[in-house]
Amino acid sequence: MTSRKVIVFGPTGAVGSAAARTAEELGADVVLALRDTAKPVRGLDAAKEKQGRFERVYADLTKPDTVRDAVQTTQAKHAFIYWAHGTPDHQKSSIEALKAAGIELVVFLSSFTVQGDLKAIQPDDVISYIHAQIEINLEEVFGKDGFVALRPGSFASNNAQFKAGLEKGEVKVYQPDATIDNIVPEDIGRVAGTILAKGPPQDGQKIIFLFGPKLLSQADTVKTIAKVLGKNPKIESANAEEAYEIFLQRGVPAPLAKYMVSQTGKVLTGPGIQVFGFPGKEEYLHNVERYSGTKATTVEEWAEQNKHVFLS
Repeated sequence: MTSRKVIVFGPTGAVGSAAARTAEELGADVVLALRDTAKPVRGLDAAKEKQGRFERVYADLTKPDTVRDAVQTTQAKHAFIYWAHGTPDHQKSSIEALKAAGIELVVFLSSFTVQGDLKAIQPDDVISYIHAQIEINLEEVFGKDGFVALRPGSFASNNAQFKAGLEKGEVKVYQPDATIDNIVPEDIGRVAGTILAKGPPQDGQKIIFLFGPKLLSQADTVKTIAKVLGKNPKIESANAEEAYEIFLQRGVPAPLAKYMVSQTGKVLTGPGIQVFGFPGKEEYLHNVERYSGTKATTVEEWAEQNKHVFLS
């Protein structure tokens, strides 16, 4: 049986690298599509890459010609893509290039903020709108059966923002009672890699929400990480102005920082669960295992694996 050939754009990121490694472990031949072909891929040293079924190719999702050339040269059939900053048409040209070059299935790293009628989402809902436009373009070009959109929740890696506070012993948190799921990026990648290698899920789902295995308040998340680190910080509530400044200090553009502050402050009422004011379903907490075959990583496990992030 001939193995499937897949192409992963952005394989140096946490999600993309896990997608590439998982697909290869499941028997696929994997093309690593990079803007810098000499850049190392996390979790994949030179020896492992040479021994495995990997190859490298230059490609940039903001440059459709390079996308087409990469796919045609390698003859890949399934592709993993993400939102690439700097495309005026929400990547439609690159999506068309994927289709024209022979890609049959796209796995797209979307966002849990994309909900409801995609065409009704307004541009001021920055994150939701951008990802929704890419999903709309994928459906127009590939049809409903030609792509799978993964909509992950709040990344556990975002908790690195609390490093300085943990070092000081005093952590300021905006909306400390807001619930988050802390999905680990590598878990998202494992789901993506599984779909790349095996094809669309057998249950027919083309829109998959991926949450971490347990909801925690932001305050409890900080306490959990602190316990793993052997710390016991004081947790204080930050106001909206302080939160805005914190986002700016992290390098978040001003319009996006303003949006994130306003969204974090939302609280819903009614049935179901919510992450940062967005509604969800209990089943989302189990989707990593359902679609990758392995359990989702807990925030305790993530903190243990990433102590260096906070202690370096």
